[in-house]
Amino acid sequence: MRLAVEHSPGGRRGFFGSWPQVGVPAGLLLSTGLVYALSFLDNADFFAWGWRIAFLLSAVLVGIGLYIRLRILETPAFEKAQREHKIVTVPIAELFRTHTKNTILGLGARYIEGVTFNIYGVFIVGYLTGTLHMPRQSALTAVMLSSAIMIVMLPICGRWSDRVGRRLLFGTAGLLIGVLGFPMFWLMGAQSTLLTAIAVAVPFGFVYSAIYGPQAALFSELFDTRVRYTGISFVYQFSAIFASGATPLVATALLQLGGGQPWLICLYVLVVSCISALCVYAMTDRHNSDIAVDQKVLKAA
Repeated sequence: MRLAVEHSPGGRRGFFGSWPQVGVPAGLLLSTGLVYALSFLDNADFFAWGWRIAFLLSAVLVGIGLYIRLRILETPAFEKAQREHKIVTVPIAELFRTHTKNTILGLGARYIEGVTFNIYGVFIVGYLTGTLHMPRQSALTAVMLSSAIMIVMLPICGRWSDRVGRRLLFGTAGLLIGVLGFPMFWLMGAQSTLLTAIAVAVPFGFVYSAIYGPQAALFSELFDTRVRYTGISFVYQFSAIFASGATPLVATALLQLGGGQPWLICLYVLVVSCISALCVYAMTDRHNSDIAVDQKVLKAA
């Protein structure tokens, strides 16, 4: 994401940064589609050999990703920092020395993104099939539809963030995700394939795109060039502990605590959305600034 953002022309960081994000829904669409196809196998065949197909096919994607990464050039902003001897020896130490506030705000902002993806992209399949006893194909169809919508919406939302500002778009969409949880889970309770597809697609396909699309540019703008790679990586990977990895476990526990009803899950998402929105609104708006210039220089100007 950093490479796409730093290579982008002026005023289009959100749009260019959104394209690498398209890989996530595209991968989700491919993987869910494959699982959908394999779900027609009986359990004996699936556990004997069917599950191996997905792993074998993933090797192709690994090869493509490795080829792209080895051939891509560094960005002009990073090369400029190298020429000016601004590259630090221990970037993680420099990150916390100079960008502590922005690092914490980035972690908080990504909270709702990780929770949303894992609620509607991961947990929802088990909830629909295990709790509402809907066919697995219906649950997978809802996720596939949302992924297809997201592929289209991410660049649109990235470009939109270039115009209205990333803080406004990200923060508003984050709050909307929290509010939508209650009516969308209520809609799923009808156990209709069509209504379930709508209930998943609205928050996940449309609204989540307004979070995930601008995210690459938003996080890139938090950090100066000398620590940008480290800053984005730390925010994204460390927040995965509580924002992504723990979410299905938290949601499952809340579902049991609520007696099989999803309202505690919805309340959790709402609280998370408020935390993330507050973090985003506490950030400095840099969507019209030159991120090749250090923040200290901009403040002194």
